[in-house]
Amino acid sequence: MNEANAGRVVNTVKVWDAVVRAFHWLLVVAFVIAWSTGDDLKDLHQIAGYAIAFLLVIRVVWGFIGSTHARFSDFVFHPTVVILNLIDTMRLRARRSLGHSPAGGAMVIVLLVILTVTCATGIMMTTDAFWDFKWVEDTHETVANLTVVLIGFHLAGVSLASLKHRENLVAAMFTGRKRREPQ
Repeated sequence: MNEANAGRVVNTVKVWDAVVRAFHWLLVVAFVIAWSTGDDLKDLHQIAGYAIAFLLVIRVVWGFIGSTHARFSDFVFHPTVVILNLIDTMRLRARRSLGHSPAGGAMVIVLLVILTVTCATGIMMTTDAFWDFKWVEDTHETVANLTVVLIGFHLAGVSLASLKHRENLVAAMFTGRKRREPQ
């Protein structure tokens, strides 16, 4: 490791553990595959959907037993705190968070819930009990498309926070490391 890289590691702290990072990037890949295949490649679509369901189970369990910043207790805030954080973010006054910000934590929860609904309705569509029920298919498609909108908000929030706090949050989700000191 050269001197420049050694200085960067010393001035950073591990925030995102390997489980969180693997979950995040595997979910990205699985969702892109599932969303882009839809009706065209049913087998691949279903495999990606089951992969998402499996990842969600792992992430929920990890939210209770994982490392500090992976735990729900670290990033689930009262709705008032989330709203105030969103207002501060829009005014470019939000404080830097080492883990998820209150708004970022809320987005994690919303995405976990909406992806769970997507998986549940997808699985329902493959059962005899719900075979050919239009409302199940419509719900599945609607929540999948809503997920794309939420991903857009997620990316906007990550971009805004990265610019405001001069910190590459995408790189942090690859390396697991963030700058030690707040700015």
